[in-house]
Amino acid sequence: MLDYRFPTAMQMVFCIAQSQKAGQRCTSAILATGLEANSSFIRKLMVPLTQHGIIVSTLGRTGSINLGRPAEEISLRDIYCAVIEDKRLWAARPDVPARCVVSANACTYFKNIVSEAEEASFQVLARHTVADALAEFERGGKYKCTKDLAAEYADNSLCSK
Repeated sequence: MLDYRFPTAMQMVFCIAQSQKAGQRCTSAILATGLEANSSFIRKLMVPLTQHGIIVSTLGRTGSINLGRPAEEISLRDIYCAVIEDKRLWAARPDVPARCVVSANACTYFKNIVSEAEEASFQVLARHTVADALAEFERGGKYKCTKDLAAEYADNSLCSK
């Protein structure tokens, strides 16, 4: 099952940062509409983002959502860790009885490889900030999301390329 918490939270924070930069008000209803996401899902993601100081929100009729710290100080790793918490990228199979050299070692081997891969992923996410993303967007960056790309993800054909 695909987990959309990180990409949704990332886009939320980007939208909040852009709204704040433009001096515009941002609310959970605005985010839900703009992201074409369920408003309860947006509010659910706001909780850990708030707890980790990434966003702050004010209540009331004139309430708004803003960044909790400067965009330069919010990395994509911060967003990822806030909404995903301790969930691993890949789950190892439970330990199985050691019946041969493979069954005795496969689980530990997998866990070591996954730890290395996760650390590499975290290092990449840590190098990119919300400010970097906004600057890239403003330059008319090379990152384009098209229906073709979305279709590739939907049919899982990326692994075969």
